[in-house]
Amino acid sequence: MSRWPMVQESGDVWEKFALALADMARDLLAQDSVKGTLERIVEHASVLINGCDEAGILTVRRGEVSALAATSDVVRMADRIQQDLREGPCFDAVTERQQLYAIEDLRQPHEKWSRFAPELRKLGMGSMMGFLLFTEDDELGALNVYSHRPNMFDETAQRAGWILASHAAVALSAARTHQQLSHALETRHEIGEAMGILMERHGLSEDNAFNVLKKASQDHNIKLRDIARKVCETGERPT
Repeated sequence: MSRWPMVQESGDVWEKFALALADMARDLLAQDSVKGTLERIVEHASVLINGCDEAGILTVRRGEVSALAATSDVVRMADRIQQDLREGPCFDAVTERQQLYAIEDLRQPHEKWSRFAPELRKLGMGSMMGFLLFTEDDELGALNVYSHRPNMFDETAQRAGWILASHAAVALSAARTHQQLSHALETRHEIGEAMGILMERHGLSEDNAFNVLKKASQDHNIKLRDIARKVCETGERPT
């Protein structure tokens, strides 16, 4: 992929951006894991958003912040700072569910993020944006976009980032759904195999074999899939 300018609100520029998004969508859907999808999202962001030098994705789940993808260790450090301080535009985009937060010039004092902005300057950052990336029942995420120079993210870049984040959210949701379905099928297969072993070796009916697995899971507070896997490995009836 090559960087292309977005300096004017011309139809030609947005047409090129639309084509680039189509390429990004195909690339994201081609990834075989959620991790791969996340990594490709930040790589595309660093190319398609004018002025972007680095990008990363963080999530907040039940108040805990996690960095999921980053283009460099510097971004991971920036995400860590937001996590430790619980302060910053990306953290606010997630916790307050705002579409966009931005710091145009990190050289200037920032009243809202008075601790975070100076730390980011130490990492060599000049400006940044945070876009709400996706939402689930108890988890929110943000796409973080950084530039080493101040005042790099104009209205066009902000619009491009918001559009990219919206498309990326759809691809990420699809990747997660696919992963969940794959895990569900694997779990179903392992449970079925474990039930077959209990029926054959221990003379249990189908219902009793499943109840034995379920009771062991409840009694020991272990996932049903893990109980089934142990039965498959040892052939023993769980106690």
